[in-house]
Amino acid sequence: LAGVLSLAGALPAGTPQLLDVGHTLPPGGDALSHGRGLDCWEVRKRNSSEWCHFIRSNPDCRLDGGFLNYLDGVFCVFPPRLLPLAVTLYALWLLYLFIILGVTAEKFFCPNLSAISTNLKLSHNVAVFSLTSPLHGVTFLAFGNGAPDVFSAVVAFSDPRTAGLAIGAIFGAGVFVTTVVAGGIALVKPFTAASRPFLRDVIFYMVAVFLTFVVLYLGRIRLGEALGYLGLYVFYVLTVVLCTWIHRRQRGDGLAPPGPWEPEMPTDEEEEEPSGTNSGDYGEEYRPLLPSQETSLRILTTALSPLDYRKWRRKPWYWRLFKAFKVPVELVLLLTVPVVDPDKDDLNWKRPLNCLHILTSPLLCVLTLKSGAYGLYQIQGIFPVWGLVTLVASALALIIFITTSNEEPPKYHCVSCSSPFQVFAFLGFLASAMWINAAATELVNILRTLGIIFQLSNTVLGLTLLAWGNSIGDTFSDLTMARQGYPRMAFSACFGGIIFNILVGVGLGCLLQMTGSQPLVKLEPDSPLVWVLAGALGLSLVFSFVTVPAQCFQLGRAYGVCLITYYLVFLCVALLTEFRVI
Repeated sequence: LAGVLSLAGALPAGTPQLLDVGHTLPPGGDALSHGRGLDCWEVRKRNSSEWCHFIRSNPDCRLDGGFLNYLDGVFCVFPPRLLPLAVTLYALWLLYLFIILGVTAEKFFCPNLSAISTNLKLSHNVAVFSLTSPLHGVTFLAFGNGAPDVFSAVVAFSDPRTAGLAIGAIFGAGVFVTTVVAGGIALVKPFTAASRPFLRDVIFYMVAVFLTFVVLYLGRIRLGEALGYLGLYVFYVLTVVLCTWIHRRQRGDGLAPPGPWEPEMPTDEEEEEPSGTNSGDYGEEYRPLLPSQETSLRILTTALSPLDYRKWRRKPWYWRLFKAFKVPVELVLLLTVPVVDPDKDDLNWKRPLNCLHILTSPLLCVLTLKSGAYGLYQIQGIFPVWGLVTLVASALALIIFITTSNEEPPKYHCVSCSSPFQVFAFLGFLASAMWINAAATELVNILRTLGIIFQLSNTVLGLTLLAWGNSIGDTFSDLTMARQGYPRMAFSACFGGIIFNILVGVGLGCLLQMTGSQPLVKLEPDSPLVWVLAGALGLSLVFSFVTVPAQCFQLGRAYGVCLITYYLVFLCVALLTEFRVI
């Protein structure tokens, strides 16, 4: 959260920020290029011998934030004849950034969020993923899956030159999830949709899309409108909670009978199984017969191993290949992000590793905040901030190591203890958020670079690459739930997640760009593609709003085929509009 809030100071006070959510205009054609020199898109129109000088001398080609200068790399480091090689490497790095975002959100961000919600005494049905909860995915699952989308939108809105990425990604992901993912669920497992939750979610989402359409039409968003986005999401969550409470009161807190194609949902008591600290995934045969005390070194090496060799042997080759790509990311995350897991008997307390986290997590935060600008700052021109953080964190880590044991977690780690200060859960939440923010910054910068190379607008990159990449997690998790026999839950998660993305993404993204002197952000869609996006998303919602009740909420394969066909037609129209065929 600190990484996101720090973006608020990235823009100077003065005139309202003009966010170009369409094509970048030709030189001298708008207020954005005034004072910036030539537009960076002009580089490909020049001789290849002038590329490097143009990139380094033009202020519009500077990438704000991030650790790597992708434009300098592709136009200065690589010779022109090796441009295809540079693009290939950038494409592979782009895919790896999506892997980083997915792994961080799934294995580090969500467990710590679950631990925090448990500590804050939030209702289990409101805060976490529960099979018996009618909220299924509109709060915790939406927050977990939506973290990469929201961080990407906030980073994109922080620079007027990349705001089109945010609009394209939010609208593009909305069209993709409500058509391809929802249609895929109906194809995998025909089911009867829950009528009231479906109508509630679709109505709220249509209101959010209409609000965004109005904002784009007016060409600006004020402070009240940005707060209105966030307020509408709070009202949506409160509506879900109230509807759930009324529904449970009406049915006497019991489970409603399953509808057609819907399996019996087990209760929480039936779902609970004892989980061991090290062998919970492999059954009783791997549990030790007698308890044994492990040394700190062995605990550290075991905790830092991202591979389980028994599981590795049972998996197919493609799973092993994907796991091999994820191992470096998981190892770095294990070193820097503590995880408090309420589902484990020991709550994932690893004394030597957690003490190491006291040092590595604060260092990660100061070295990724503003791309390391704060961490490298010299106090009185003598001592760097990261050095001071290292000294203080090392002292705290030593104190914790001396005052704790390997067997029993301390009160500030134990979720079920009475202590309100869950240090490691909040530290892990902050560190994982900083990782997501850093990866999202690199993602936005590399997409802008690819847009300059291929002369593509930010909007089309947002609705394709960024939307597809950020929707991978939603697609796999929702289709997996449908195959396991919970299509209603997966269908609800489709709409709950994208409502979070559009309301929090646009609201928070624009709110952080407003200054005290000018609480206004201008949005000027200069490409018809933005209107194609908004119209396609609204039309898909109206289609579902009309056809689903007309089918008595029984969704089969015909409905899935129609949605997927609609998305393919939309994609063709969008690309033809981008290339000015239409």
